[in-house]
Amino acid sequence: MLDSCQLEELNEHSSQVFYQPGEVIIKQDSLTNFIVYIKSGLVKIHTQGPSRERIMNISKAPSYLCLHSTFGDKINHFSATALEPTTVCFIESNVFTGLIRENGKFAFEVIQSMGRGELQNFHYLIDIAQKQNMGRIAHVLLYFAKEIYISNTFNLPLSRQELADLAGITRESISRILHKFHNDELIYIEGRGITLKNESVLKEISEKG
Repeated sequence: MLDSCQLEELNEHSSQVFYQPGEVIIKQDSLTNFIVYIKSGLVKIHTQGPSRERIMNISKAPSYLCLHSTFGDKINHFSATALEPTTVCFIESNVFTGLIRENGKFAFEVIQSMGRGELQNFHYLIDIAQKQNMGRIAHVLLYFAKEIYISNTFNLPLSRQELADLAGITRESISRILHKFHNDELIYIEGRGITLKNESVLKEISEKG
């Protein structure tokens, strides 16, 4: 949606940074002067509560981060950490907002991107809140298979504790349920490698909660 001059301006006011898994891209409560664009890789969006961390979302490339902070109060209300080798572009926010003002088509695409992200988060949080523990784990496994990796075989990028933070349950419950799914031959686990062996039953568990 940008013409050659606008693309050149964008390139002149952006920088590209590579992150290894576990490196923090954005820190909660810090000031933001940049639009963050995930060019490649996978990122967890998380917040630190009074007693424990909560993973709000998993964001894969290509996607924007910090759009709400840019158009809001300039404070990052979450942290973002690379889960896989990740390349990020930092775009100066004043240049980005200037392009939005002068290019309606580009602005429309940005608004659509924000809208899709909001709806995805809304539906995920509603779905998780209405499920019991087994339903939550089935839902998360299906989410990684269908939305993140587009494959029933994948390496889970989260530790057991991070998986618990994403599902909103305890680490002990995660280990117990994964073990049960493995023994019931719904999934196969080897290290962090997971294969969904009985997708239809997992969907039923997820839907019934």
